[in-house]
Amino acid sequence: MHPQAAPIPAGGRFRDRVPLFPLALIVSLFFLWGVANNLNDVLVAQFKKAFTLSDFQAALVQSAFYLGYFVVALPAGAYMRRYGYKSAVVLGLCLYGAGALLFWPAAVSATYGMFLAALFVIACGLAFLETSANPLVTLLGPASSAAARLNLAQAFNPLGSIAGVLIGQHFIFTGVQHTPTELAAMSASAREAFMKSEAAAVQMPYLVIGLGVLLWAVVIVLTRFPSVAVSQEGAPGERGVLRHLLRDGRFLGAVAAQFFYVGAQVAIFSHMIRYAQATMPGTADKTAASFVTAGLICFMVGRFAGAVLMKRLKASRVLALFALANVLLMAVAALAPGREGIYALVASSFFMSVMYPTIFALGVEGRSDDERKFGAALLVMAIVGGAVLTAAMGVVSDGVGIAHAMLVPGVCFVAIFLFAQQHWQRAMASVPA
Repeated sequence: MHPQAAPIPAGGRFRDRVPLFPLALIVSLFFLWGVANNLNDVLVAQFKKAFTLSDFQAALVQSAFYLGYFVVALPAGAYMRRYGYKSAVVLGLCLYGAGALLFWPAAVSATYGMFLAALFVIACGLAFLETSANPLVTLLGPASSAAARLNLAQAFNPLGSIAGVLIGQHFIFTGVQHTPTELAAMSASAREAFMKSEAAAVQMPYLVIGLGVLLWAVVIVLTRFPSVAVSQEGAPGERGVLRHLLRDGRFLGAVAAQFFYVGAQVAIFSHMIRYAQATMPGTADKTAASFVTAGLICFMVGRFAGAVLMKRLKASRVLALFALANVLLMAVAALAPGREGIYALVASSFFMSVMYPTIFALGVEGRSDDERKFGAALLVMAIVGGAVLTAAMGVVSDGVGIAHAMLVPGVCFVAIFLFAQQHWQRAMASVPA
């Protein structure tokens, strides 16, 4: 007999008892989508080499990926409302695994468009995972510590991100590089063979990832998993819930802040290798990838540091301070290209660390279960900022150079600072004198 899901107690959250193994499985999802997200940073550089792309064309890797989030997040919320968290997680893992396996035929045909389609499928799966895992973590304990708890869970995400970059650095990057002049001097057959070999480098890593993710889906299917027991009787309709959220200025502010945050993060990490090679000529791709790894380590440390800080300061205050720090660091990257600039980009990762989970938690705090599910979907839809702003940064980079393009994420951090300040001031105004 299939094990029944354990319902969340009255009030919709675990208070005194947390099922440890299912919780560990939820936390593992943060690791798994971190692998996929930051492998893209390697793919941007790899495909630029394999298909001789401009900065804008290479940035379409992220556009295809984050467009999948945008398209699927709301259907994922509706699916989760109907079938529950566990079912959404399993479907998400199946889509993730299928997309990874599609890299094999894409590499055989050496077709850039097929790679983009495979990334879109992976992103559809991740939309299900993020839409379900993030709000579930906020339920596993008292509401007062939801932001800190989500930051702690998200601290495992950069571990996956680091793993993704290391996979790309050691198993995708071949170490073979040719300048445009050298490529032009090659015969057509030699140039084609080189490009096909670079495209084929992604086959085995993604095959292993795809099979591993599908195996993880089987483990979750066989595990007694906590889920919200939602009664549909008397529940507001989907349109009613969405209408309420879309009229809530505080919630829309969180969606906008998430759009700008994800756009800034993806733009910085996607172009970090390119920035290092352009501002420090002669830097090899594997060496440049080390800066991404260093940034992800800072990101992970920042997650733990942020969780500690939020025990002393309001989450919105920490968010404002970290956003302001990144405005200054982007100015350094734009105005001091080279070693100082790349160090500023690496340091910015520390301050980006708390932004996604904090904005997410502030956006869903105090919501009913239905609002939390659809709110989570809309907040995940905001991840489309990674598609829009990374491509925009590629256009700016092609026009005025990669260093000055860092002003694009700088503007994003200004928007996040304004959101955090407004939220903090509203929270202070509600405190009794």
